[in-house]
Amino acid sequence: MNSEKKALEFDEIASNVFAPIYSVIASQIKEKTNINEGICLDLGCGGGHLGIEMEKISGMVTYLLDISPYALKIADNRIKNSSLDNRIKTILGDAHNIPFEDETVDLVISRGSIWFWEDQVKVFKEIYRILTKGGCAYIGGGYGNAELKKEVFKKMEEREENWEDTRKSFVKDNSPEKFNKIAKEANIPSYEIIDDERGLWIFINKCNRREK
Repeated sequence: MNSEKKALEFDEIASNVFAPIYSVIASQIKEKTNINEGICLDLGCGGGHLGIEMEKISGMVTYLLDISPYALKIADNRIKNSSLDNRIKTILGDAHNIPFEDETVDLVISRGSIWFWEDQVKVFKEIYRILTKGGCAYIGGGYGNAELKKEVFKKMEEREENWEDTRKSFVKDNSPEKFNKIAKEANIPSYEIIDDERGLWIFINKCNRREK
């Protein structure tokens, strides 16, 4: 499958199966981080679903970063359709070398991208580098709550006979223990592993200023 077709396929699934989860996750991020202004970066944004939902409930300037130009083309179209093009911008870039200066981003969010990072420790070092003092990051994967997870699983099983096996192979070896190891190796001094019905996430609070 070529890169453009892959980006279109991912976005079709995100739009037609996963769509309800993004607003829920955005609300959870806002509640957890208590950040409502400044700069937000959606890292590995794909078609931009989470970043756009975050922008709808905040007063932030949001950047959507992805390594795929095809994903960003989709995101650009979604931004225009949401009438938020004056507050959201896309950036072509690699999570392993985030194109932001030190301590310039107030909130870094990412859902599902961590599975694609070749060097997860390096990416977390980059995330911590760009966070402002008092800034937060919310990185990982999940479905918002148990009900939404059940709905997504049902739809995906109807679409793909072996979807559960594919999902398990895709996220294998990911666990709270592994996330904890990554954070420690990246020298993140203040973080929390979330492992509940919201999913598996790392919440980083730089300088511990906004911890809840």
